Amino acid sequence: KQASLFTMRVLFGVYIWCTLAQQISSFLPIQQWFSSKSCRPSTFSRRSVGDALFVSPKSQELKEELLNRIDRLRTAQLLAGDFSVDFGVKGGELNETSRAPQKLDFYSISDSVGHAADSILEICEELAKVTPTENPTEYLGSRKDGDKSPLNGAWKLLFTTAADATFSKNSTRGDAKAQNIVDGKTGRITNVIDFLPSTRGERPMLQQLNVIIKAKALSEKRVELKFKYAKAVFSRFFGIPIKWSIYIPIPATFITRLIVFFNRVFRRKKAQMPPKAFFDVLFLDDNLRIHRTGEDNFFVQARETWASARYLTL
Repeated sequence: KQASLFTMRVLFGVYIWCTLAQQISSFLPIQQWFSSKSCRPSTFSRRSVGDALFVSPKSQELKEELLNRIDRLRTAQLLAGDFSVDFGVKGGELNETSRAPQKLDFYSISDSVGHAADSILEICEELAKVTPTENPTEYLGSRKDGDKSPLNGAWKLLFTTAADATFSKNSTRGDAKAQNIVDGKTGRITNVIDFLPSTRGERPMLQQLNVIIKAKALSEKRVELKFKYAKAVFSRFFGIPIKWSIYIPIPATFITRLIVFFNRVFRRKKAQMPPKAFFDVLFLDDNLRIHRTGEDNFFVQARETWASARYLTL
């Protein structure tokens, strides 16, 4: 009887620990668990003129139209309202069953916002047909030539359909700017979220969140992601204005399996294992990157040096 009681206590302790790990995991923005979907293969090859990548006139025209449509979407959101996404399942960030990032429903705001978002997705599909980079994952993770990787460098977010990468002033976690920094030599990606001051000008307590990811090229267009840890940077310590940081490990596959197991046992719900994380590069040139995750979420990102897009990254 005592052995049985001891076993129950151990199981209960593991369950509590796993639940806490799950909550930490759901706190991390841009923690993308992706399922398997293939991307459309490109029929265009990478051509260079000097050190610059050749971009066809059609590509350039589509890129400018993409920026115009993103601008129109933002204007429509200013008029009709914005999303209010908070952390975890209850906040609408993650799917209750798979723990994958929820896909935003732009029509939930208004028809005009929904149509504006659809027009962006349509042009993303058109750009995928004329991408000038045949092998976007080339040199990724190469100690010798990683700095030549087409993905290498910083990319600022212009548009996404992923709830976990969406921030607004009317949510508990606040407004933020997101960017993605790729280190081609180490094959490391850092998702950087800089939280903005409140409408009253107050600095947020959580000032910045960095999610560190190991990236590996699985094919010419697909990149596998393994989340390592997150670094949270705070602006205050018990009310004292001082900058300090903590490191949060992201639960490993074993912990995730335990969480799913106990969800099945104690909650009696059908819990699915999170699939492997990856994204497929749809379009890539010197200043624009479009990729689609396995959960069919789109990300449109631009380099800060792209003058035409700078007003959208401020």
